[in-house]
Amino acid sequence: MKRAFRKYHRMIAIAVFLPLTVSVVTGISMTLTDQWFHQPELTGFLIKVHTGEIFGLAAIYPILQGLGLIGLIVTGLSMTGLFSQVYKPKK
Repeated sequence: MKRAFRKYHRMIAIAVFLPLTVSVVTGISMTLTDQWFHQPELTGFLIKVHTGEIFGLAAIYPILQGLGLIGLIVTGLSMTGLFSQVYKPKK
């Protein structure tokens, strides 16, 4: 079972790597350009990239990212063994 979850975890990670990286980088950049450098034009562009609006995916982009993260969390936690039951023989 762990082998299957590793396979799914790897596939999901490959699929969500680029969108999540773009989201993280643009999120940090938005804060820097808005709060530190006071560049409203650049901040507006970064918001469009961050939300997926620039790609025409504003309605579905956050949903796909959320589902990808949920998939990574579920497969990652299942591989840790936190939820496996260990049977101890009675003496």
